[in-house]
Amino acid sequence: MPKQSKRYRKAQDGVDADKLYSLEDALKQLKDAPAAKFDETVDIAINLGVDPKHADQMIRGAIVLPNGVGRAIRVLVFAKGDKEKEALEAGADHVGAEELAKKIQDEGWFDFDRVIATPDMMGVVGRLGRVLGPRGLMPNPKLGTVTPNVGDAVRDQKAGKVEYRVDKAGIVHCGIGKVSFEADKLWENASALIDVIVRAKPASTKGTYLKKIAVSSTMGPGIKVDPGSALLEAQG
Repeated sequence: MPKQSKRYRKAQDGVDADKLYSLEDALKQLKDAPAAKFDETVDIAINLGVDPKHADQMIRGAIVLPNGVGRAIRVLVFAKGDKEKEALEAGADHVGAEELAKKIQDEGWFDFDRVIATPDMMGVVGRLGRVLGPRGLMPNPKLGTVTPNVGDAVRDQKAGKVEYRVDKAGIVHCGIGKVSFEADKLWENASALIDVIVRAKPASTKGTYLKKIAVSSTMGPGIKVDPGSALLEAQG
């Protein structure tokens, strides 16, 4: 087992492992912990009462967080003609077509965080599935990244749009900002995410939907959140 740092042990000592905190208190506790030498990402893990093996219980989507993610998002857009101009005016970092696909395939170039494509470019982008897919970069119409409205899509990504997807264990992991954010900004981001996930509850699920929630920083311990309290906060 890796040796834990003094900073981590001190942060862990400040957390009651048996307590279920309110979302607001958990985020305050996280921010009060000893700081790392960099601005850590704040993550939330939401354990859902779903079976992802069933297609109708696959929770997946995207949301523009109210306060962004705390870092610059590099956006690549596959588009031509007027749509290329629209993407550039909206702030896209890279815009092109076959030449960008070739650069990714031949040079292993990945100087971007999100990929958007117009529908007519999916023939080109589809050939990149094996390299973009495993990195979670493949454009998807359900996530708004395959769209003729590339300007709006670029602006959403730049504003802090995040994708969420339940994993095989039924857990959604998502970054909701940075430790440097004010506690209320983190709370707003977390509440928005919880609310959209609750609204996506499949009709076929049975039993408890929000089973467990925890928040943590990149280098810090997990802090358990009371799901019932978090739901009331998110919908209050």
